[in-house]
Amino acid sequence: MKIAYLSSQVTQPGSPIRRSDAFEHDYMMRALRPEFSERGMDIVDICWDDSSVDWSNHDAALIGTTWDYWDRQDEFLTTLETIEAQTRLFNPAALVRWNSDKVYLKDLAARGADLIPTLWIDEMTDDQYRSAFDALGETKLVFKRQVGAGASGQHLLNSDDPAPRMPHPMMVQPFLSTIQTEGELSFIFIDGELSHALIKRAKPGDYRIQSTYGGQEETIEPSRADLDVARAILGLLDDIPLYARVDMLRHPDGSLLLMELELIEPYLYPEQGARLGGLIAKAVETRLKAG
Repeated sequence: MKIAYLSSQVTQPGSPIRRSDAFEHDYMMRALRPEFSERGMDIVDICWDDSSVDWSNHDAALIGTTWDYWDRQDEFLTTLETIEAQTRLFNPAALVRWNSDKVYLKDLAARGADLIPTLWIDEMTDDQYRSAFDALGETKLVFKRQVGAGASGQHLLNSDDPAPRMPHPMMVQPFLSTIQTEGELSFIFIDGELSHALIKRAKPGDYRIQSTYGGQEETIEPSRADLDVARAILGLLDDIPLYARVDMLRHPDGSLLLMELELIEPYLYPEQGARLGGLIAKAVETRLKAG
């Protein structure tokens, strides 16, 4: 069987516009290739926007490092629907469409997820910017793109800072200092089973935990209580996705708050989870055999 691993021009090996964190793509392929091969599957990394590809020649497509989709959202979602019409797609296009705009967090909150208090601002004017601090009752806020990832277009701002240019719909949240003291907790689930958990920490003086900004990761054995909270987030979905990363931040009172439920192209930290490649290969094989 032949499996496509959807990448992008900014992560594909040899690309002249390769991102500085594209080594994470290499780590994923290194974890997946031997495990898929052992099960009679050949996994090949292909740019999602390569119009020359006949997707029907693949038994399935797995969304991987498509790390340019947020600036080409409509094209990306349309392409996924085209791929899904020709082969199995994991995760499914409808789920990806829902997850591609962070307003999905509203749906999860309505179903019982605990979130960081959030304002949703579709057009950031000077008045909207100033009123956000009053509305949330905080002097330091994080402004994030509603469609985005990897802290692209993200700003940590004090109430006396001038408003930067924010041409995209934004979400606004209070800054929680636990991102710097403990870090962000990530729980990696494959077909509903925990693969591994980790803490992602920013470099001193920063709050962004991505490797691009000097962030580092450490494998952890989560407490039963923390794992139950993360697992409950998956339980809010209608169907269990093939892969999911639940990102959470601890409130000062000790509870966990959902930051993101990553179902599109999350980096799954294979360096911190030795079982990951095997779990993904097994899940794909199982789903393909089930039809």
